Amino acid sequence: MASNLQAIKARFGIVGTSAALDAALETAIRVAPTDLSVLITGESGVGKEAFSKIIHALSSRKHNEFIAVNCGAIPEGTMNSELFGHEKGSFTGAVGERKGYFETVNGGTIFLDEIGEMPNDTQAYLLRVLESGEFIRVGASKVQKTDVRIIAATNVNLEEAVRKGKFREDLYYRLNTVPIRVPALKERPDDIPVLFRRFAGDFAEKYRMQTIRLDDRAELVLENYTWPGNIRELKNVAEQLSVLSEERLITAEALQRTMPQLFNRHLPVPTQQTGSFHKGSSDFQERELLYKVLFDMKNDLNELKSMFFKLVESNNLRMPESNGFRQIPSGFSGFSEPHFEEPAFFRESTPRFQNNENERVRPIIIDPSNNNGNFDDSEEEDMPLTMDEIEKDAIKKTLAKYKGRRKEAADELRISERTLYRKIKQYDL
Repeated sequence: MASNLQAIKARFGIVGTSAALDAALETAIRVAPTDLSVLITGESGVGKEAFSKIIHALSSRKHNEFIAVNCGAIPEGTMNSELFGHEKGSFTGAVGERKGYFETVNGGTIFLDEIGEMPNDTQAYLLRVLESGEFIRVGASKVQKTDVRIIAATNVNLEEAVRKGKFREDLYYRLNTVPIRVPALKERPDDIPVLFRRFAGDFAEKYRMQTIRLDDRAELVLENYTWPGNIRELKNVAEQLSVLSEERLITAEALQRTMPQLFNRHLPVPTQQTGSFHKGSSDFQERELLYKVLFDMKNDLNELKSMFFKLVESNNLRMPESNGFRQIPSGFSGFSEPHFEEPAFFRESTPRFQNNENERVRPIIIDPSNNNGNFDDSEEEDMPLTMDEIEKDAIKKTLAKYKGRRKEAADELRISERTLYRKIKQYDL
């Protein structure tokens, strides 16, 4: 099955190694030879139509016609006419008879995209087609037969629509004979750089220019973006960068200048009932978001400390052992805002140093003549743990817990085995 799956990906241009993507493809491959109705769900832009074409191409109907109909783009008043046809004079503007899609695609496959936007009366007609293969043109009385396979897709929760009375329950169960869920792009971050390279190569060939590339930090930016437009949005980003960027190597700074929206953060919000994150966000995503916030805080903190020491050095000042910053506890598990304590020599109301009989403060002398940019060793003692150290320690402990079994360690860390292998090599574990 694995070799067949890779062949299908190569044939239809499917890029990615996500387990959720492979599961969706395997279901599509298995159901294709049958005539069962299929309901494809997923966010807008994930490629639901591509799955419908795969199912048609692998079915016994592959030599017959395939048509994709966007139910959300057809006006409600003309939906029945588009799907089932109409007779001459059946309504204003019907100057002649017209065949509908179910008549012209007889023997083939109809892909009904955005099925949740279909009007209620059309839903009743569609249910009859699914149950008996019969339909009636608008304005006619003659019942006609059709042999059409229906593949439907939606980016809304149809079960919720059924509860609200916006979608027929019987039609939902008829369509949902075989459900296929296409994962969102944010659920398969390891596939983002690969997809970007594919799109960049395509646009380089289309516009006859050198292919753009991302450096490591730029790739990290794309992997941490939420991609509300999914693959469609990623493709647009690749095209814009291919055309607008003067440099062919795209850095994080270049992304910040040209596409600042990629740096937007959508942090999870605690619920009042449970204190946990909203449904739909996995533990892995929460952990990654927190890591990113902490990493940004660390950079800000280091910049602040650098400015502080430059100020001290430029004014030839003395400072106590404590540099005014609280360390992150080694057992840190929560999240709080950074805290800055004002150094003593900034407080005009108190002496610069207060010496008790049993306690003496050993000052650190900063020598302006020392141009090597290094500070006293005691400054390093107060440096917070880096994110790399935190991540390395977590991976090391998890590997020890599972006695080196990488698959179980990856599941515990909520990362892919591929990412774990890369981290092990990076930290020389």
